[in-house]
Amino acid sequence: MLDRTPSLEVALVNARSPDKPSKADVLAQANLDGGGNTDEARRAKTPLPVLPRDSPRNDVAVVPEQVDALERQAQELLTQLRNTPIAPDANKPVEQSERPVAPSISELTQRSLEAMRLEGQIAKDLDAYQQRPKRRFVGARAMEYRFARYVEDWRLKVERIGNLNYPEAARQLKLYGNLVLLVVIRADGTLENVEVTRSSGQRVLDAAAIRIVEMGAPYAPFPPDIRRDTDVLEIPRTWSFTKGEELRSGTD
Repeated sequence: MLDRTPSLEVALVNARSPDKPSKADVLAQANLDGGGNTDEARRAKTPLPVLPRDSPRNDVAVVPEQVDALERQAQELLTQLRNTPIAPDANKPVEQSERPVAPSISELTQRSLEAMRLEGQIAKDLDAYQQRPKRRFVGARAMEYRFARYVEDWRLKVERIGNLNYPEAARQLKLYGNLVLLVVIRADGTLENVEVTRSSGQRVLDAAAIRIVEMGAPYAPFPPDIRRDTDVLEIPRTWSFTKGEELRSGTD
């Protein structure tokens, strides 16, 4: 026997209101007076809220996950390829281009010679570096006592020679000023180089300072405690030709 009872259509809503609508459009599980985003007579196709069609934030969040998944897949495939031996097809003839080409004797010889030349050049450069003189820059305001004592004795000698041989042109022209000299002394006390690194602005004073340092050479040889790890001392020094017609020195 067929059930001819008329069906009852009930709409599911995802909200409710305290007021009952005066004229309901549909039956629902709760009262809902108004709502929606249109005045047209439409029914919702789903009780779920509407999701935005394009959500940049969701896309940005999904991209790193997709990249990670692709990387994992690639790593898995690479692992499988490494662990799976590839057996040649017995029915497929091996073409000439697919056969591994072994290096010839001449190529192996050439590679060996290149490796030997490279090894020899590295050894040569290392020996040259080790044979270079060990240089020590002693221009800091604070230095080890062994260097400070040697530099102080050297400074006193230069000042003494400079005051005994004060440039006559500086006296006559009343020239005064400061300059910086870089003096390079070898372990035996001889000069390797003397140069002006900051000029006084007076060529007469610059040339006189160089000449005074050269007149004092050779200087004392390095004592054993310096010579054990130093071959060359580089000493930057400020020299002043004062109004009292004296040569004085300060730190760099």
